[in-house]
Amino acid sequence: MTPSFYTLGIETSCDETAVAVLKGEDDIVSNLVYSQAGLHSRYGGVVPEVASRDHLRKLPYLVKEALAQAGIGPADLSLVAATYGPGLVGPLLVGLSHGKGIAFGAGIPFLGVNHLEGHLFAHRLSAPASPPPFMGLIVSGGHTSLVEVREYGDYRLVGATVDDAAGEALDKVGKLLGIGYPAGAELDRLAGEGDPRAIAFPRPMEGSPGFDFSFAGLKTAVLYHLRKHPGEKAADVAASFLSSVVDVLAAKGIEATRRYRLKRLVVVGGVAASLRLRQELARRGKERSIEVAFPPPALCTDNAAMIASAGAFHHLVRGESHPLSLAPAPSLSF
Repeated sequence: MTPSFYTLGIETSCDETAVAVLKGEDDIVSNLVYSQAGLHSRYGGVVPEVASRDHLRKLPYLVKEALAQAGIGPADLSLVAATYGPGLVGPLLVGLSHGKGIAFGAGIPFLGVNHLEGHLFAHRLSAPASPPPFMGLIVSGGHTSLVEVREYGDYRLVGATVDDAAGEALDKVGKLLGIGYPAGAELDRLAGEGDPRAIAFPRPMEGSPGFDFSFAGLKTAVLYHLRKHPGEKAADVAASFLSSVVDVLAAKGIEATRRYRLKRLVVVGGVAASLRLRQELARRGKERSIEVAFPPPALCTDNAAMIASAGAFHHLVRGESHPLSLAPAPSLSF
C-alpha cells in the first residue's frame, strides 16, 4: 500500500446518497451524505422508485464534490467501492452502475461491498486499535443481526431478525405516535420525557435459547395499547416501547458476546446512535466485564466512508476485486 492510494466509496442502498474518499485504509478525506428523509416523509416511508430517481439526480454532484474536498480528480483514484447489497434493488443499481462507470473510465479496479459488512468497518475507522475478534451487533432500519467477527472478512452469523428489524419497528411506532419519517431520533428524544416503566410492553424472544430477534409483535402491542388507551401520554408510550427494544438488544448482545467467549461487543448501524441503547449496553457490559464500543453517530448511519474502508481492505489486504458484471444483491447477507 502506498500513501497515495485513494478509494472512492459509494453508498445508495436505501434513502441516503453517500460518497466518500478514503486515503489508504482508514484516513477519511471526504465523507458526504445527502439524506432523502424529507422527500419520503410525506409517504411515511421509503418509496423505492422515488429513491432511485433522487439517487440518480444527486450522485454525480456528490461524487464531484467529494473529489473536490479531497483535492483530487478521477485520475488520482486507485479503487472504486460501491454497495451491491443488501438493500432496495433500484437504489443499489444506481450506485453500482455509477461506480462501475467511474472505475471503467479511470481504468482502475472495482469492488462491490456488502452493506452489512460496511457497518462493521465503521468500527475499524473509529477504533483501529481495537481489532477483532469481537461480537458485532448491527442495528439499523432494515437489519438487526448478531455476527461473530473472527477477523475482518471472516464472519459467522449468530442471530438475525425473523420479521421487523429494530429500526423498522421504531419508524412504525413513530408513525403511530404522529412522528414523521424517519422516527428514530425524535422517538429517542420523546422517550427522554416519559416513564419507561409506565407500560409493560413485552420483550419479544428475550428469553429464547437462540439469538434471533422479533419486533413485529412489539409494534402490534403498541398499536393495540393505543387503541385501548387513546389518551395515553405519547412520551410514556415512546419510553416504554424503547425500553423494550433496548432490553432485548442489550440482553441478547451481551449474552451472545459472553456465550462466544468474547470480550468486546461492537454496536453499529443507525439505531446505534440511540443514547438509551448506548447507556444501557455500557451499563450491562460493565456488569459482565464486556467492553462495549460504538462508532461516532456520523458513522452509525448509512455513509460511504465505511463502504470505502471495507473496499480498500478487501482489495489491499486480500487482493480482491469484482468484474463490472457484478449484479445488485438485494437480499445479501453474511
